[in-house]
Amino acid sequence: MDELPVVVVGAGPAGLAAAAQAVARGLPVVVLEAGPSAGTGVREWHHVRLFSRWGEVVAPAAEELLAPTGWRIPDAGSCPTGAEWAESYLQPLADVLGDRVRYGARVVGVSRHGWDRSVDRARDTEPLSVRVVTADGEERILARAVIDASGTWSAPNPLGGDGLPALGETAAADRITHRVPDLTDPAVRRRYAGRRIALAGSGHSALTALVAFAELAEQHPDTHVQWLLRRGAVGTTFGGGDADQLPARGALGMRAAQAVRAGRITTVTGFRTARVDRTDDGRVVLSSFGDRRLGPVDEVVALTGFRPDLSWLSEVRLDLDPTLQAPRELAPLIDPNVHSCGTVHPHGARELAQPEPGLFLVGMKSYGRAPTFLALTGYEQTRSVVAAIAGDRDAADRVELVLPETGVCGGAGLVDAPGDDAGGCCGPAEPLVVGTRPSAAG
Repeated sequence: MDELPVVVVGAGPAGLAAAAQAVARGLPVVVLEAGPSAGTGVREWHHVRLFSRWGEVVAPAAEELLAPTGWRIPDAGSCPTGAEWAESYLQPLADVLGDRVRYGARVVGVSRHGWDRSVDRARDTEPLSVRVVTADGEERILARAVIDASGTWSAPNPLGGDGLPALGETAAADRITHRVPDLTDPAVRRRYAGRRIALAGSGHSALTALVAFAELAEQHPDTHVQWLLRRGAVGTTFGGGDADQLPARGALGMRAAQAVRAGRITTVTGFRTARVDRTDDGRVVLSSFGDRRLGPVDEVVALTGFRPDLSWLSEVRLDLDPTLQAPRELAPLIDPNVHSCGTVHPHGARELAQPEPGLFLVGMKSYGRAPTFLALTGYEQTRSVVAAIAGDRDAADRVELVLPETGVCGGAGLVDAPGDDAGGCCGPAEPLVVGTRPSAAG
């Protein structure tokens, strides 16, 4: 199998970083991207500015691969938009990788070549088989290893507070979006200006939307937002402010808090949507599991997070945490009910590997339903995983992470009861170096 390629699923930040690592180690690699270009998912939120700086969103191996072309980091201290990240980094990196990257190649299944998941025989000797659909039809690619870096962008969580679409949510889909609206687009701006909007979510996407809607309301005073939180109190939703070591992330929270104080945003806590009903004039009314009603509103923006699509991995053996749907060994290290201050412990190939030999989940996909994933984490994951595939176990186990503190303690936001989110406990932020894990024996 040494002559077979490493197959990477997804030409996003983590997938292209994995490919760059493979090239650096002289491994054959194929990147399969369902979209027409590098960073297809990133381009869909092109108008959103990252809170990580350029120097934190470029993989070291990728920078080395790009250097001979004359490429340089645009401005290490500034924060790119999604469009800038895709156009100024991801696409040039994919171009350098050349025909190793295949566009319009959708992976629809992975299996052990010639065997389904119930058969033990040959799982260590036969290659993995990747089923791909392209414009020309179906094909099968044999691989020495598969790195799933497909992310979670294609599978947003529903509005429903129980994890399922709320009753009537599908029928009201024309009034509901699961993306941060691009209010710089005139057509999108007209859709929301002067309207009553329900915004559900408490993460950074929701804060970004709050700020954007507040600015819209300044120009169109009839615009009003009802901000729906499933948790029982606002608590640390706005983040750590000045204590956040990513200044743009802290500033986002402070701007969102200011937007709420300005008066055109009403905060509704403890609201877990159960039902969506259409009114005679086409608007919608939301009902909670506690029989509270909200509305009618003209538009609903549901920014309630994402979940991994595991459907095309049904014929390989997975060991995932039953709560987060992340690799079982990784889950307790990233549990958002516990970790919020950059306290994610060093992890790499050993935590990301699956019972199926040669299969690894990396990037956003590896976090399952856990939020607050940083590109820095994905780049270190791919370095460790590719080292393991190459047989360099010492390098694979030498995992180092330097994570920026959020300035918030006590969990990242999956809590619901008011008393479970008492606020930040962090003092002034200091760099947190989450050490080096010793090489494992054996």
